[in-house]
Amino acid sequence: MFTSFPPHLQQSPLTALSPLDGRYEQKVAHLRAFFSEYALIKYRIHVEVEWLIALSLEEKITEIKPFSSATVTALRTRVAEFSVEDAARVKSIEATTNHDVKAVEYWLRETFTDNADVTAANAFIHFACTSEDINNLSHALMLLDARKHSILPVLCGTETKIISIAHAHAELAMLAHTHGQAASPTTLGKEMANVAARLQSAIKAIENVVILGKINGAVGNYNAHLSAYPDVDWPLFAERFVASLGISFNPYTTQIEPHDYMAALFDAIARTNTILIDLNRNIWGYISKGYFTQRTKAGEIGSSTMPHKVNPIDFENSEGNLGLSNALLRHLSEKLPISRWQRDLTDSTVLRNMGVALGYALLAYESLNRGLHKLEANPAAIAADLDRQWDILAEPIQTVMRKHGIADAYEQLKDLTRGKGGIDRASLQLFINSLALPSDEKEALLKLTPAGYIGLAAQLTNALSSAAPKNCKD
Repeated sequence: MFTSFPPHLQQSPLTALSPLDGRYEQKVAHLRAFFSEYALIKYRIHVEVEWLIALSLEEKITEIKPFSSATVTALRTRVAEFSVEDAARVKSIEATTNHDVKAVEYWLRETFTDNADVTAANAFIHFACTSEDINNLSHALMLLDARKHSILPVLCGTETKIISIAHAHAELAMLAHTHGQAASPTTLGKEMANVAARLQSAIKAIENVVILGKINGAVGNYNAHLSAYPDVDWPLFAERFVASLGISFNPYTTQIEPHDYMAALFDAIARTNTILIDLNRNIWGYISKGYFTQRTKAGEIGSSTMPHKVNPIDFENSEGNLGLSNALLRHLSEKLPISRWQRDLTDSTVLRNMGVALGYALLAYESLNRGLHKLEANPAAIAADLDRQWDILAEPIQTVMRKHGIADAYEQLKDLTRGKGGIDRASLQLFINSLALPSDEKEALLKLTPAGYIGLAAQLTNALSSAAPKNCKD
């Protein structure tokens, strides 16, 4: 037991509270560009700058002159080149203002003191805006960029790999296990195709969530806007501005954009994660049964005491991190659409954890992809397992018997096979030969093997190719 603790540990991957900033830092580091404090400040500055430019171009706002092209370029270049040191300066201003968005406004005034256009328009920086006008658009941009540049590309890589495994093993007959018991055969490829089809739908659901934003003032009614410029069509102006950022406009809000789209997006990602949890567990089981082996890497150790082990750690890590991600995503989706009256601040601190929720998801996707690329099918083990289960042919036999009106077909096969064990080809053929069936039907049943009883599994798997990664967009 520690009897004393150092008063302060310098921040590093070894001292980080979150494993996303510690052990797994390098695997999710690119998310900092979307969800770090630095990123949030940069997005806020981007929105403030674009709002100022838009105001300067409105003819009915005569108190601010249209910015020159040089000023517009200077403003946008400054946003593009916004540095960590710049963000630190914003934070130092915040230490005085005790208000993070107001600190952004003051930083802009300070930064462009040498630009006559901006200096003359100082009063119009953050004009008629509540902090949430800037924040909701910043959060929308964060999610747009992260979805496009991080979440979807990685998921599309997962989809592509699963489809490749499916097509490679479309005809590899495999014993199915309903309720954990031997069941009618499928193929390894078809089982992977099932997952790919689910994932395609899940990716489409993530893509189809419309990202919304607003810039309509303190309670959503353009009160301040109209008090200054009653002749401006503010709803139209706001809609055009929001659309110019690549965000869809929400015309009906309180002080906050109600976050329903965020809930839809996080729910869609959580549903995707649930599909992948299912996949991780199934692959884990198939590795345990020997249906899959994993390519080894020189120097890696599976167990600290059992040298022979090649543990399915990628799938286990993926499963665990998907669970963490879903716990956070579901809290976000349940909490964010709820706000007391026109606004409370409970969403503010919660929204700062979007990157944590998506960080665990991304970490899980990367682990899963790494594991998928190590997998190798073991046809010999799959075939051996299937060949031990001739009793699964009770299904086609009793189905053909029903076709020809043989009484108690199901019951006869139940008595022959259920819980008996030891059913082999010879015992089934003896039973088939005793049946009053047309010779062609009897001959077909006598030729049937567990490996040949796969229905349309191969055709269904190969048909997936036309729908492959089309949902994954650049």
